[in-house]
Amino acid sequence: MVINMAEITKEMAIGEILRKKPEVAQILLEAGMLCLGCPSAQRESLEEATMVHGMDIEDLLIRINQ
Repeated sequence: MVINMAEITKEMAIGEILRKKPEVAQILLEAGMLCLGCPSAQRESLEEATMVHGMDIEDLLIRINQ
């Protein structure tokens, strides 16, 4: 039986993502999202953050969930 790990979704808050999968921080930093520690990033969804930073959400989700 294969256990499916919780996939990171665009609706999840950055803070929640980093608590569940801390290694994602490196991917986000490399993509140019340098404000991971700011208070708004803790509540902001991944989708909102990518819009603010002009990133492609689908490409980022693929990299995060690999």
